[in-house]
Amino acid sequence: SDVDKEKESEDAVEEKEIADAINSVQAKIPESLAIERSAIEKLVRWYCREAGVRNLNKHIEKISRKLALQVVAEEEGAELTDDSKRKSDTWVISEKNLEDYVGKPIFTSDRLYDKDPLPCGIVMGLAWTSMGGSALYIETQAIRRGVDSEGKKKGGGMLKVTGQLGSVMEESTQIAYTVSRTQLADIDSSSSYFDDNDVHMHVPEGATPKDGPSAGVTMTTAMLSLALNKPIRNDLAMTGEISLTGKVLPVGGIKEKVMAARRAGIKCIVLPDQNKRDYDEMPEYLKDGLEVHFAVDYSTVYDVAFGEVN
Repeated sequence: SDVDKEKESEDAVEEKEIADAINSVQAKIPESLAIERSAIEKLVRWYCREAGVRNLNKHIEKISRKLALQVVAEEEGAELTDDSKRKSDTWVISEKNLEDYVGKPIFTSDRLYDKDPLPCGIVMGLAWTSMGGSALYIETQAIRRGVDSEGKKKGGGMLKVTGQLGSVMEESTQIAYTVSRTQLADIDSSSSYFDDNDVHMHVPEGATPKDGPSAGVTMTTAMLSLALNKPIRNDLAMTGEISLTGKVLPVGGIKEKVMAARRAGIKCIVLPDQNKRDYDEMPEYLKDGLEVHFAVDYSTVYDVAFGEVN
């Protein structure tokens, strides 16, 4: 009918207008416009560490919108704000100019300490946070107890803990403190270090809430490093809970923690023996080049951390 023919004619005109508009836009897009792989990798490492790709997609969309604005503005000679205008003479987004489009990185470093070995009393632990696996340092510092007017030491050895720890992790610190005292007595029965000093334990990156039983062995090692005045190598990281009798207990998130260790340049990892199956099931590319030790009790952790195992 005439009505159908008129409708088909209108649809054809609309399709042609849409096609012309698309061709017009495409003609304005610079041929060199691209996002390099290095930029994507930088986005993943320093901006979007959480599981899934939703946040990564948001950042790529942000880059695309800014590029589109710059293309149109330069085509029409429009003036942009300092924040929106193109700051380089290329249309290629690389790791070098990525910050011009998405701002400063959310994560700035995987390592707080570059010194090898680490200062005494500091050990790298592996934790699971809302962002997945994370390498977190456990720091300990001694505070020598004062004496009263009679020359007697004030109070008793005590542990102070800071770093936005959850209730479960705070409980782990108390267990680790007891195990540290027990281990030190076995290693050097003449040492009165924990009686002569209070210990302040801190987990940096306080903006990251940390909870869960996974840092017992790390805390114990940090306190023993302090008491024995023995530093730990900076390419060693560990995870695992500890019992009062020194047994190393299994933890979750092994794959994510190993990925965090690799990202931080760690070469040696100590894991609970009961997590060996979790490690064995991981892809080979994640295990390649790693020296991994599985601990049943704390003696294995001690040997690895303090140089008894090569």
